[in-house]
Amino acid sequence: MVEIERKFLVNSDAFKAEAIKSTRIIQGFLNTDKARTVRVRLKGEEGFLTIKGLSTADGLSRFEWEKRIAKSDAESLLKLCEEGVIDKIRYEIKEKEHIFEVDEFFGSNAGLIIAEVELNHVNEKFAKPSWLGQEVTGNIKYYNSQLSKHPYTTWKR
Repeated sequence: MVEIERKFLVNSDAFKAEAIKSTRIIQGFLNTDKARTVRVRLKGEEGFLTIKGLSTADGLSRFEWEKRIAKSDAESLLKLCEEGVIDKIRYEIKEKEHIFEVDEFFGSNAGLIIAEVELNHVNEKFAKPSWLGQEVTGNIKYYNSQLSKHPYTTWKR
């Protein structure tokens, strides 16, 4: 139940041509405390409830618990969420033995594209696709729970 992942910005839309799957995701947060977040998600036609714990100092790993719930339950719970629902399309891209999940954000986070790769251990090596940009692992402003409160379109760049 420990999630180990690295997170990157994406420097082009070339990943779309390599995608093996894409899914629309709508998610909200019942709790965004940094020690634990509680997320409700509609992923296509499926609902999920997820609890994530505090990240390690390097941002590489944290506790994650997730359960599938009925779509109707997820829709009801989304109405109870804190302000700032996340709307995105997730693309899955296979790169050798890893799957990269690339999120293209819409709404108040339009223009932001983030890639994540889950690993089996912290020092695991992986191939980096050409469209992978700057690493942002551990930078909390790129966490979805923070993007719901401080959307990308409001950042000073």
